Amino acid sequence: MLILKNILPDIFFAKWLKTGGTMERMEILYLSQKEVASFGIPMAEIVTAVEKGFIELGNGRVEMPPKPGIHPGTDENNFIHAMPAYIPSLASAGVKWVSGYPPNQAKGLPYITGLLILNDPETGIPKAVMDCTWITAMRTGAASAVSAKYLARPESSKIGILACGMQGHTNLEAMNVVFPLKKVMAYDVSTHQAKHLADFADKTLGLEVEIVHDPRLAVSGCDIVVTSGPILKTPHETIRAGWVDEGAFASLV
Repeated sequence: MLILKNILPDIFFAKWLKTGGTMERMEILYLSQKEVASFGIPMAEIVTAVEKGFIELGNGRVEMPPKPGIHPGTDENNFIHAMPAYIPSLASAGVKWVSGYPPNQAKGLPYITGLLILNDPETGIPKAVMDCTWITAMRTGAASAVSAKYLARPESSKIGILACGMQGHTNLEAMNVVFPLKKVMAYDVSTHQAKHLADFADKTLGLEVEIVHDPRLAVSGCDIVVTSGPILKTPHETIRAGWVDEGAFASLV
């Protein structure tokens, strides 16, 4: 999964050059979250890039050491991880320095934040430093969709989303690229979040949406189930045994 982070920065770097960007020797390109998102790379293109990364990884053509991490602060679920990788066939090398802080949500701050550094694999010189919040969200959704492409039923049309924040949005968007989705079952402990996802699914993706207050209704009867809540040391027992239909696909993000 980590190596897939390297593909998208290369896409952004190439897009920037196409828009007239130039870079003198040793000059580093800096991109804010707003600038990264402004390139408007479609989810279908991201899914294709992520699938290519999986293929390289699966064929053993990737250097990707285990990610080291630290856990600062008072909440046991806080983490900051370093995620380096090198893809020789794409001449792509870099590292993502990413944090996940569940308490941030109560402060009006994003749960996931961080930076991506892209290096020249021949010289080691940094080529670009960019915000990774948008990239992480889109890549994670795309990774779920690539997995589902090979493991879920091709005709899957009903999806359940448990936790309707940013990851819920991008997982839904990516699944909609791969499958003929028609209906979304949205569950979240926050009604506001569920309504926000419902609005996105309806107005942006053109899907029928039902907001449910019982998590079982977002699992049973669905072809695809996505859980996209924070990573916790002691996970919530939201989904119980027997809820997932036989043959359904579940992505536990």
